[in-house]
Amino acid sequence: MAEPNTFSGAQLDRASARRSDAAWVQARLHDRSSRALAITRDGVLVTGYAEPQLVRLALDQIPGGAGATALLGVEPDGTTLFAVDVDHIHALRPLAPGARPLSLREAGALLPHHLGGLAAYASALLNWHRVHGHCARCGAVTDVAEGGHMRRCPVCGAEHHPRTDPVVIMLVLDGERVLLGRQAAWPAGRYSALAGFVEAGESLEEAVAREVLEESGVHVREPHYVSSQPWPFPSSLMLGFTATYAGGEPAALDGELEDVRWFTRAEVAAAAALPASADWDDAPAGTSLLLPPPLAIARRLLDGWLG
Repeated sequence: MAEPNTFSGAQLDRASARRSDAAWVQARLHDRSSRALAITRDGVLVTGYAEPQLVRLALDQIPGGAGATALLGVEPDGTTLFAVDVDHIHALRPLAPGARPLSLREAGALLPHHLGGLAAYASALLNWHRVHGHCARCGAVTDVAEGGHMRRCPVCGAEHHPRTDPVVIMLVLDGERVLLGRQAAWPAGRYSALAGFVEAGESLEEAVAREVLEESGVHVREPHYVSSQPWPFPSSLMLGFTATYAGGEPAALDGELEDVRWFTRAEVAAAAALPASADWDDAPAGTSLLLPPPLAIARRLLDGWLG
């Protein structure tokens, strides 16, 4: 896949070697040229409609009620970029002329890849800060460290790092057909690739085989990695695979899926030709097969299979 998946492709140096230099981070926080992306719990703050742009606040614009601020890195033009949690700021519009909130899924669909990647990176980092303010070892309130890429416990000294949950997502292929499943909550006709979390002590290839068997009763062989996608809802990393059918009759077995069935290449191609929608709840009436929206890695896998 030459074009990066949605939510990847951020163009900046993450400055990981500088995060432990508290003096450097503080200097960047007080640098008039530094900027911060305004991040809400559900998305980002943008300006414009035809070509939305991420709101970039000067650090002295950040209001007192803002939440965590985290270092993202240094952009190609030398600007140091931070992310700031403005979820508890009720008056968001005064932060920038014409500012409006955009959900992260909308941002992924509307923004260029490099900006969508920045939005995903910032959201994933601040999502972690919102729910990991206490030490998992002793329960004490932790302090922000490493420019926002660590929380350190002042009581027991434990160090906590941002969480990333690996998820395998796979197309099971059998010649000219592909195995897809659907959840009951999805719009009628919506089917997608099978997926599931990687378990402790499990390789990605083992996770592919286990998840397919658990969800569909189908055995697979020859899992092949294709590409990955950050999926900050709140902290997943989607790991895309294809796998070859090796036996079994598909059936929804574990209660997670309502239906699992084979679709032909012609059926998938017809569905891919429908008008694109970034909204998982927007299903045209009478649609027999509705594919995942273009921002999802499941759709990229299907498009790659179609060629």
